[in-house]
Amino acid sequence: MSQSAKDLVRGLYESDFFNDSSVLKKFLHQDAELYWNASTGFSKMTYDDLADMSSEMGKSFISLRCSISHLISEDDKVSARLTYYIKTVENPDEEVGIIHFMAIWELKDGLLYRGYQISQPSDDDPQNNDAHIRIKS
Repeated sequence: MSQSAKDLVRGLYESDFFNDSSVLKKFLHQDAELYWNASTGFSKMTYDDLADMSSEMGKSFISLRCSISHLISEDDKVSARLTYYIKTVENPDEEVGIIHFMAIWELKDGLLYRGYQISQPSDDDPQNNDAHIRIKS
């Protein structure tokens, strides 16, 4: 039984990919591309680039928790709004918000194939806290 488009996106962002980049195979097409607009600029990333980045993240983070506030699908496309919270090697007792994402993913062959993602650093503004707007998806 194949996963729904929503399940794939939720599974990718909530997975333990930062500890084991092989987890990406369950969610990403081998020819996947991510077009990422970040505060540092634009990046086009391939599957291998994402696997390499995941491995590097695992060296700094003890935990990475995803909070998805919106998850909307139509046909073979899914949009998500989420925030990541981390615990670092340097500060293992405190979880802090690190980044907000908006993403759109297209599927191919039952896997995430092409992603368009925008991110910006997290902040402490209570209006930006997704807990008060979290929806069931």
